[in-house]
Amino acid sequence: MNAPEPEHIAISKSKGLKIDWKDGHHSDYELGYLRDECPCATCTGAHGTAPQKTSYAAGDSKGKPADPFKMFTPTLKMLNVEPVGGYAIRIDWSDGHGSGIYSFDYLRSICSCTACRTAQPA
Repeated sequence: MNAPEPEHIAISKSKGLKIDWKDGHHSDYELGYLRDECPCATCTGAHGTAPQKTSYAAGDSKGKPADPFKMFTPTLKMLNVEPVGGYAIRIDWSDGHGSGIYSFDYLRSICSCTACRTAQPA
């Protein structure tokens, strides 16, 4: 199978990414979802430590109790998006994170459209 290649990437620093793939598929990635799915070693726990995931997806607390004293949560934004070679993008996030390299293969694998969700094994 050929690696997926984007034909067009639309970037909204306050909303997320939209990718039109050369094979005709279309993917939408909301900001919170992209940040939650950061593939870096720290976020995934690849260093042998616990994954450092923070849920930014709307309405998703990942089982964590709500902080009753938290008064304000800054709005998540992409500060910068840059290409990495011809195979990926790197995103600098407003929460100070920026080490995740999102390969096009990875972005296609995390597509959450109905067709991709039903094709993925449970």
